[in-house]
Amino acid sequence: MNIHFIAIGGSAMHNLALALHNKGYNITGSDDTIHDPSKSRLVNKGLLPDEFGWFPDKISSDLDAVILGMHAKEDNPELLRAQELNLKIYSYPEFLYEQSKYKTRVVIGGSHGKTTITSMILHVLNYHDREVDYMVGAQLEGFDTMVHLTEENDFIVLEGDEYLSSPIDRRPKFHLYKPNIALLSGIAWDHINVFPTYENYVEQFSIFTDSLINGGIMVYNEQDEEVKKVVEGSTNSIKKYPYETPDFFIDNGTTFLNTEEGALPLEIFGDHNLQNLAGAKWICQHMGIDEEDFYEAIVSFKGASKRLEKIAEDKSTVIFKDFAHSPSKVKATTEAVKKQYKNRKLLGCLELHTFSSLNTEFLNEYKGALEGADTAVVFYSPKALEIKKLEAITKEQIAKAFEREDLIIYTNPREFKEYLFSQNLEDTALLLMSSGNYGGLDFDEVKSLI
Repeated sequence: MNIHFIAIGGSAMHNLALALHNKGYNITGSDDTIHDPSKSRLVNKGLLPDEFGWFPDKISSDLDAVILGMHAKEDNPELLRAQELNLKIYSYPEFLYEQSKYKTRVVIGGSHGKTTITSMILHVLNYHDREVDYMVGAQLEGFDTMVHLTEENDFIVLEGDEYLSSPIDRRPKFHLYKPNIALLSGIAWDHINVFPTYENYVEQFSIFTDSLINGGIMVYNEQDEEVKKVVEGSTNSIKKYPYETPDFFIDNGTTFLNTEEGALPLEIFGDHNLQNLAGAKWICQHMGIDEEDFYEAIVSFKGASKRLEKIAEDKSTVIFKDFAHSPSKVKATTEAVKKQYKNRKLLGCLELHTFSSLNTEFLNEYKGALEGADTAVVFYSPKALEIKKLEAITKEQIAKAFEREDLIIYTNPREFKEYLFSQNLEDTALLLMSSGNYGGLDFDEVKSLI
């Protein structure tokens, strides 16, 4: 097949391009800019466009399909040409469904935890040499790409994102997969730029639940009230399997899971991650992995990239970076680190970086999100507000939203870095939460703090 990617440089898009190239398809693509690691990975496979920009001449009737990425606009010249030629245009999730419609589709959804749960499942399957197709939102240890597609594998495991499918398809991605087996980890309002009200956001998860095939399996976190309401209130003819936080204890900075086989030491920690583990176990069992084999594999799971990732540690100090940015994730991550290192001071740093987090109407959702930190710091860039065309935010607004009088706030990257590097981190856990990099902070340099 001849496939052309409009906006090939995106994290998801370039991984799909690599997967299809590995499958033997002829791949071409365009983008107006491509950064590493996408750029280097496309170069290695000979898939990097010769020049950046949009070129309608690349679109011809010889193409079997065009895959349209979210980075493109509705008036993209290549898209307009494809429409003119009546070519088949797929969104990213549409094409994944097309590639998996004769497989057993396992879809992991939820506002938080879906990357970690998908990663846990793939780690366990890989440990036991079970071959499956997959799509996951993080680079995993032992996996070459974030997308893997074959003709022969029976299962495909998909991370089910609720964000929009493409510039011309405004449906959430996870509405398009039609799962045989699914999981819902939690519902906490996110993507305010797309789902303007809480009710509208929750509705997307109801639609997802009702999209399961007749007789399908839904595994769900019954400790999340909204998830419980959505799943148990569904009249879809599906089987429902609830899960909750398993029994555990912490000893000398290590979390142990209580099982029939005895206490199992884990590399991960935090109530939210233990809930993720419980959900992943149910999914693996439905895929043919028994409980004992699941436990054997999960003890070596170290977490998904950028999800509570330990970047440095010595006898008295530990440093984590985490992708957390929404209020519920920030709160869960902060509390998890404090609980794990209760005898150490927790220095919790958060960058407000996403559209939602920098929206004045959404800011109040962060109330109490950093209360687990002994010292709490918030960084945001006024330039990010300008780029996103959002109204200016004052330090007073942020302090009021978090309801923390001792909150330390920085807007200058250099000043934030100077503060960070001036701290005595003895007997401290440092937690850096962001989907960005604090205006250019070098995390390798941060490792030198201990």
